[in-house]
Amino acid sequence: MASIRKQQSTYEIRECRSTELGPRQYTLATFKKVLTPEVLEEAAGRAQRPFDPQALIAAARARGIPVTHQRSWASARRLLRELRGGRILEPSLVALLKRALAAMEERPLPPHLAAAADWLAQSEASRGKALRGLLRAASRVAHSRAPRRERPAEPFPRFSSGKPAFPAS
Repeated sequence: MASIRKQQSTYEIRECRSTELGPRQYTLATFKKVLTPEVLEEAAGRAQRPFDPQALIAAARARGIPVTHQRSWASARRLLRELRGGRILEPSLVALLKRALAAMEERPLPPHLAAAADWLAQSEASRGKALRGLLRAASRVAHSRAPRRERPAEPFPRFSSGKPAFPAS
């Protein structure tokens, strides 16, 4: 039976195995903040004993660890990032990818979001770094502007060459 253990700022899914030297804990997968289906699949692939993902999800929720059923599709994002960065694939892999992708449902990306496609492939860390940079730049612009000067109160009324206020007699 696998269990979840906190290690500093990360969590580990571990499994106890019997060895010649006695029982030992083996790490099946590590994750930060959120337990995802990819983490569970990685742990299940490394497990040597019966693996119950529902028991792990229940244990994570009992410990207050957020659980999501949405996938992050890290491998697809990584491939997209490499292809948009100019990486060239072997032609036989291109043919296999095209064949595999043709069988999948697609949802066209709206034109106004096409520019955001580069950001889809970036990691959360690089997106966060870019956002912090933009916020710092906006802060510098806001602080570089001189405060607005207020007009001094006029001690005397203003003279105007317009229509006289009192009719001439």
